[in-house]
Amino acid sequence: MSACGAASTLAAMSTAYAADGRRGGFFDLPKDASLDLQVARSALDTNEFVFDVQGHFVNPTGAWTRSLPAGAQPLLSFAQNKSCATASEPGLGYLQCLDSDAFIKDVFLDSDTDLVVLSFVPSTRKGEPLTIEEATATAAIVEKLKGTHRMLIHGRVNPNQEGDLEGMDMLAERYKIAAWKTYTQWGPDGKGFFLDDEPGLALIEKARKLNIKNIAVHKGLPFGQRSYEHSTCVDIGRVAKRFPDVNFLIYHSGFVAGKPEGPYDAARTDGIDALVTSLRENGIKPNANVYAELGSTWRFVMRDPDSAAHALGKL
Repeated sequence: MSACGAASTLAAMSTAYAADGRRGGFFDLPKDASLDLQVARSALDTNEFVFDVQGHFVNPTGAWTRSLPAGAQPLLSFAQNKSCATASEPGLGYLQCLDSDAFIKDVFLDSDTDLVVLSFVPSTRKGEPLTIEEATATAAIVEKLKGTHRMLIHGRVNPNQEGDLEGMDMLAERYKIAAWKTYTQWGPDGKGFFLDDEPGLALIEKARKLNIKNIAVHKGLPFGQRSYEHSTCVDIGRVAKRFPDVNFLIYHSGFVAGKPEGPYDAARTDGIDALVTSLRENGIKPNANVYAELGSTWRFVMRDPDSAAHALGKL
């Protein structure tokens, strides 16, 4: 919970990996940062703007819980990773660890986050763990906190299921949607899509028509083998070139958990390499209309400083 604690953790990672012979990447900290609070703060307490572009929570008693199969425990691992009093409660009690109160505390009280985008997970229209109405109610609470405007909201669109494209009009009219959120590797029948397939193009064109031209797309961290190909970034450069007036935010930067990042390999068809290749092949320059997100990707690669160095270097 302190700067010294953070410094100790990072120093331990550097030491462990160096002892294992992996010396290419390390966390650059002053020698005494683990023991001297002022030294630790000089290295870690900065005034950087922290923008969390994919925040999640769920309604633990929402209608979606009543349609779950018997014995199902969705999102259990996320609750178990937290120091939460209800994480071991029977049934779905653990979902209290992931509700709006816990979200506000985690993001705005216990972290350095300045601004967050409240996002959505892939689901059928009837099975949403968080509805747009619930998200908006939480945003209203955050608006009352000390400081300036600190929460933006996505509009969830899975264009390969009935009703979502049509629902974009309602979302744009009734709610302050900052961007559209989609999952190309998800579909109600298990089949995903690329952004330059018919459903993806329909989404992009509708976003342009509604003049909310920011599309946040989940890439990488595949959902198993189901639609694995659609979790890759091979389509990103193609649509960025075709629609230069649309911004594309690439969640996880295409990273695949379990595959350490190494030097750039143009022949690789997934991971961060595939994102880089897609942009290079289509002439998309840095800071044009494609942005890479590192949230969960950093959670994985920071455990291996070599992978972390390669990931940051390539991006």
